[in-house]
Amino acid sequence: MEEKDSSPRADGSTRRAALWATLIAVPVTLAVAGFTFAKLAPDSPEATPSASASPRAQSSAPVELPAPALAERPAVLCRALVSQLPDSVRDLRQRPVTAGPEQNAAYGDPALTVSCGGSAPLVQPTDEVWTVNKVCWHPVQEADATVLTTVDRETPVRVRVPRTYEQPLQWVTPISDAIVSAVPSAKTAPSGCSA
Repeated sequence: MEEKDSSPRADGSTRRAALWATLIAVPVTLAVAGFTFAKLAPDSPEATPSASASPRAQSSAPVELPAPALAERPAVLCRALVSQLPDSVRDLRQRPVTAGPEQNAAYGDPALTVSCGGSAPLVQPTDEVWTVNKVCWHPVQEADATVLTTVDRETPVRVRVPRTYEQPLQWVTPISDAIVSAVPSAKTAPSGCSA
Protein backbone atom coordinates (compact mmCIF):
# COMPACT_ATOMS: atom_id res chain seq x y z
CA MET A 1 0.00 0.00 0.00
CA GLU A 2 1.41 3.35 -1.04
CA GLU A 3 1.47 6.21 1.43
CA LYS A 4 0.31 9.60 0.26
CA ASP A 5 2.51 12.60 0.93
CA SER A 6 0.62 14.71 3.46
CA SER A 7 2.92 17.77 3.25
CA PRO A 8 1.14 20.79 1.81
CA ARG A 9 2.09 21.72 -1.70
CA ALA A 10 1.89 25.29 -2.93
CA ASP A 11 0.26 25.48 -6.25
CA GLY A 12 1.30 28.11 -8.83
CA SER A 13 -1.70 30.38 -8.34
CA THR A 14 -1.25 30.61 -4.57
CA ARG A 15 2.40 31.44 -5.00
CA ARG A 16 1.64 34.16 -7.57
CA ALA A 17 -1.04 35.64 -5.31
CA ALA A 18 1.41 35.79 -2.41
CA LEU A 19 4.04 37.40 -4.62
CA TRP A 20 1.59 40.08 -5.83
CA ALA A 21 0.41 40.76 -2.27
CA THR A 22 4.02 41.28 -1.22
CA LEU A 23 4.80 43.49 -4.20
CA ILE A 24 1.84 45.72 -3.31
CA ALA A 25 2.17 45.65 0.48
CA VAL A 26 5.85 46.58 0.69
CA PRO A 27 5.64 49.92 -1.23
CA VAL A 28 2.38 50.86 0.53
CA THR A 29 3.97 50.15 3.90
CA LEU A 30 7.07 52.19 2.99
CA ALA A 31 4.89 55.09 1.81
CA VAL A 32 2.82 55.08 5.02
CA ALA A 33 5.98 54.86 7.14
CA GLY A 34 7.58 57.76 5.23
CA PHE A 35 4.45 59.90 5.57
CA THR A 36 4.20 59.13 9.30
CA PHE A 37 7.88 59.90 9.82
CA ALA A 38 7.54 63.20 7.96
CA LYS A 39 4.55 64.23 10.07
CA LEU A 40 6.19 63.22 13.36
CA ALA A 41 9.67 64.56 12.62
CA PRO A 42 10.44 67.91 14.25
CA ASP A 43 10.51 70.88 11.95
CA SER A 44 13.98 71.88 10.91
CA PRO A 45 15.10 75.14 12.45
CA GLU A 46 14.42 78.12 10.26
CA ALA A 47 17.38 79.92 8.84
CA THR A 48 17.94 83.41 10.12
CA PRO A 49 16.04 85.66 7.73
CA SER A 50 18.11 88.01 5.64
CA ALA A 51 17.25 91.67 5.43
CA SER A 52 15.54 91.12 2.06
CA ALA A 53 13.46 88.21 3.40
CA SER A 54 12.13 90.06 6.42
CA PRO A 55 8.61 91.45 6.15
CA ARG A 56 8.32 95.06 5.11
CA ALA A 57 7.30 97.53 7.78
CA GLN A 58 4.00 98.92 6.67
CA SER A 59 1.50 101.53 7.74
CA SER A 60 -2.07 100.46 8.36
CA ALA A 61 -3.47 103.96 7.82
CA PRO A 62 -6.01 104.34 5.00
CA VAL A 63 -4.55 105.26 1.61
CA GLU A 64 -6.06 108.35 0.02
CA LEU A 65 -7.61 107.52 -3.35
CA PRO A 66 -10.26 109.27 -5.43
CA ALA A 67 -13.54 107.50 -6.09
CA PRO A 68 -15.18 108.99 -9.18
CA ALA A 69 -18.80 108.04 -9.82
CA LEU A 70 -19.06 105.04 -12.15
CA ALA A 71 -21.83 104.03 -14.52
CA GLU A 72 -23.79 100.92 -13.54
CA ARG A 73 -21.86 98.32 -15.60
CA PRO A 74 -18.34 99.52 -14.61
CA ALA A 75 -19.48 99.75 -10.97
CA VAL A 76 -20.64 96.10 -11.05
CA LEU A 77 -17.38 94.97 -12.68
CA CYS A 78 -15.27 96.95 -10.21
CA ARG A 79 -17.09 95.47 -7.21
CA ALA A 80 -16.50 92.01 -8.68
CA LEU A 81 -12.80 92.80 -9.21
CA VAL A 82 -12.24 94.17 -5.70
CA SER A 83 -13.89 91.06 -4.25
CA GLN A 84 -11.39 88.89 -6.19
CA LEU A 85 -8.24 90.82 -5.27
CA PRO A 86 -5.78 88.95 -3.04
CA ASP A 87 -5.19 89.87 0.62
CA SER A 88 -1.57 90.59 -0.25
CA VAL A 89 0.50 91.25 -3.33
CA ARG A 90 3.80 89.48 -2.86
CA ASP A 91 4.82 90.66 0.64
CA LEU A 92 2.56 93.75 0.70
CA ARG A 93 -0.57 93.41 2.83
CA GLN A 94 -3.79 95.09 1.77
CA ARG A 95 -4.60 98.42 3.43
CA PRO A 96 -7.85 100.35 3.77
CA VAL A 97 -8.61 103.19 1.35
CA THR A 98 -10.20 106.58 2.15
CA ALA A 99 -12.81 106.41 -0.61
CA GLY A 100 -14.35 103.90 -2.98
CA PRO A 101 -13.50 100.57 -1.34
CA GLU A 102 -15.79 99.02 -3.96
CA GLN A 103 -13.47 100.24 -6.74
CA ASN A 104 -10.09 100.87 -5.09
CA ALA A 105 -7.50 98.85 -3.20
CA ALA A 106 -4.07 99.54 -1.76
CA TYR A 107 -1.15 97.39 -0.66
CA GLY A 108 1.98 98.06 1.37
CA ASP A 109 3.87 101.21 2.30
CA PRO A 110 4.55 103.10 0.09
CA ALA A 111 1.17 102.13 -1.28
CA LEU A 112 0.78 100.14 -4.45
CA THR A 113 -2.72 101.15 -5.54
CA VAL A 114 -5.40 99.53 -7.71
CA SER A 115 -8.15 101.74 -9.17
CA CYS A 116 -10.97 100.31 -11.24
CA GLY A 117 -13.05 102.33 -13.69
CA GLY A 118 -12.39 105.66 -15.30
CA SER A 119 -11.27 106.37 -18.83
CA ALA A 120 -9.10 104.12 -20.95
CA PRO A 121 -5.64 105.40 -21.82
CA LEU A 122 -4.92 106.60 -25.33
CA VAL A 123 -2.49 104.06 -26.78
CA GLN A 124 -0.47 105.09 -29.81
CA PRO A 125 0.53 102.39 -32.35
CA THR A 126 4.17 102.74 -31.28
CA ASP A 127 3.44 102.60 -27.51
CA GLU A 128 4.63 99.69 -25.45
CA VAL A 129 2.05 97.20 -24.17
CA TRP A 130 2.84 94.24 -21.94
CA THR A 131 0.81 91.09 -21.46
CA VAL A 132 0.84 89.55 -17.99
CA ASN A 133 -1.32 86.48 -17.30
CA LYS A 134 -3.64 87.23 -20.23
CA VAL A 135 -4.08 90.92 -19.33
CA CYS A 136 -2.63 93.66 -21.53
CA TRP A 137 -1.05 96.60 -19.68
CA HIS A 138 0.01 100.02 -20.97
CA PRO A 139 2.87 101.49 -18.88
CA VAL A 140 3.42 105.17 -18.16
CA GLN A 141 6.50 106.24 -16.23
CA GLU A 142 6.04 108.92 -13.59
CA ALA A 143 8.72 110.49 -11.41
CA ASP A 144 8.04 108.20 -8.47
CA ALA A 145 6.04 105.30 -9.95
CA THR A 146 5.12 103.20 -12.94
CA VAL A 147 1.41 103.40 -13.75
CA LEU A 148 0.06 100.35 -15.56
CA THR A 149 -3.42 100.50 -17.09
CA THR A 150 -5.31 97.66 -18.73
CA VAL A 151 -6.13 98.29 -22.39
CA ASP A 152 -7.92 95.07 -23.25
CA ARG A 153 -10.69 95.02 -20.63
CA GLU A 154 -14.29 96.22 -20.69
CA THR A 155 -13.48 98.52 -17.75
CA PRO A 156 -9.94 99.88 -17.32
CA VAL A 157 -7.96 98.96 -14.22
CA ARG A 158 -5.04 101.16 -13.17
CA VAL A 159 -2.21 99.96 -10.92
CA ARG A 160 0.32 102.43 -9.59
CA VAL A 161 3.57 100.71 -8.60
CA PRO A 162 5.97 102.97 -6.62
CA ARG A 163 9.58 102.96 -7.87
CA THR A 164 10.57 101.43 -4.52
CA TYR A 165 9.19 98.16 -5.88
CA GLU A 166 11.41 97.12 -8.76
CA GLN A 167 10.15 95.28 -11.84
CA PRO A 168 6.56 96.55 -11.88
CA LEU A 169 5.21 93.68 -13.96
CA GLN A 170 5.95 91.22 -11.15
CA TRP A 171 3.62 93.18 -8.89
CA VAL A 172 0.63 92.98 -11.24
CA THR A 173 0.68 89.20 -11.69
CA PRO A 174 -1.82 88.37 -8.88
CA ILE A 175 -3.88 91.42 -9.84
CA SER A 176 -3.99 90.19 -13.45
CA ASP A 177 -5.39 86.88 -12.23
CA ALA A 178 -8.20 88.71 -10.42
CA ILE A 179 -8.89 90.85 -13.49
CA VAL A 180 -9.23 87.77 -15.71
CA SER A 181 -11.76 86.36 -13.21
CA ALA A 182 -13.85 89.53 -12.84
CA VAL A 183 -13.50 91.90 -15.81
CA PRO A 184 -14.41 90.65 -19.30
CA SER A 185 -12.17 91.34 -22.27
CA ALA A 186 -12.98 94.35 -24.42
CA LYS A 187 -14.18 93.86 -27.99
CA THR A 188 -11.04 95.58 -29.28
CA ALA A 189 -7.50 95.89 -28.00
CA PRO A 190 -4.29 97.52 -29.25
CA SER A 191 -2.36 95.50 -31.83
CA GLY A 192 0.46 94.74 -29.38
CA CYS A 193 -1.86 92.84 -27.04
CA SER A 194 -1.80 89.08 -27.30
CA ALA A 195 -3.50 86.59 -25.02
